[in-house]
Amino acid sequence: MNRQPKSTVTSSDDKKPRRSRPAVIDMDIHHEIRGLGDLLPYLPEQWKRYISDYGWVPERPIPFNQIRKDTKYRMDARPEDGATPGSDYELLKRQLLDEHHVEYGMLTGWFYEATVCKGWYEFAAARASAYNDYTAEHWLDRDPRLLGSITIPREPAAAVREIDRMAAHPQMKQVMLPIADFAWGDPYYHPIFEAAHRHGLPIAMHLSAIITAQGGDFLRYYVAWRSVHPQAYMTQTISLITNGVFDKYPDLQVSLVEGGFEWVPFMMHRMDSAYKALRQETPWVKRMPSAYFRDNMRFTTQPWDDLSGEQFMHIIGLMESDEMLMYASDYPHWDFDPAARTLPPGIPETLRRKILYDNARSYLRL
Repeated sequence: MNRQPKSTVTSSDDKKPRRSRPAVIDMDIHHEIRGLGDLLPYLPEQWKRYISDYGWVPERPIPFNQIRKDTKYRMDARPEDGATPGSDYELLKRQLLDEHHVEYGMLTGWFYEATVCKGWYEFAAARASAYNDYTAEHWLDRDPRLLGSITIPREPAAAVREIDRMAAHPQMKQVMLPIADFAWGDPYYHPIFEAAHRHGLPIAMHLSAIITAQGGDFLRYYVAWRSVHPQAYMTQTISLITNGVFDKYPDLQVSLVEGGFEWVPFMMHRMDSAYKALRQETPWVKRMPSAYFRDNMRFTTQPWDDLSGEQFMHIIGLMESDEMLMYASDYPHWDFDPAARTLPPGIPETLRRKILYDNARSYLRL
């Protein structure tokens, strides 16, 4: 896993170097299972029958039933046999890894056990383990370019056991926490952060099917649901900082995936202002909130909002850091962002390389 980015690309037929292409690390690739039957070989016998005989399926909240359904995918991403887009390695390899010259690709999945069930944690833990084993055998073992995210159940003790079990896999490079209707910064969940920190693994947070507007009920339209995503990410960010997660685990890195980044400077300054006036309320928070943003938090480019180069550089200037953003494609979803067309023209090449490659390489400790 110590490959260096190649400056030229050659073929066996033509040994002359071709035009160099920038190295790319994609931080959000949604690989899928074709169905719950894919998990059966990895489940203990006591749990298999709940799927095979009793017809168990994950809870499907209102957003999943009403919003987009299969139209959330690229039109060309469905395999010829009609399986779920993202479930076919060969198609993903051709459409993403090869076509877009991805040096490393982070599999983020979509089977987020921490949001599936608020009880029956033993079964949830077994499904998380099965999903991780399936990912390792059917994806990671097939391509050294692919990296994995450890899926965990919500209950901390079971989550820690799963992190301890999977952390030794050389291609499992982060722990996945889905963003739902509870705040991960609560001290109840701190054992999860401790386990990730102990293994030198960063944490990724990604929206889930049950993400809700933090200030109200479910929004009626997809455009509204999509627009409110940053609000949920703000809630999680505030929770992590005010509950002292980064004071307990100062080297921990947390990436917020698919939540945008334009809101980050606003929240950095908003939290700094509140901290100056009310710091006595959280004496365990030892630094300005903006410092935790810069040192401990990372954000991905997708969904890209068609910023001009001037607008983009203004946001980077407000962040006061060029190390906080990482490229993500969101394959195979409809709003897929290819690396070559994500960043605006006119930005410095050093910054372009950092976002497409270097920042993720540092975050993942490759």
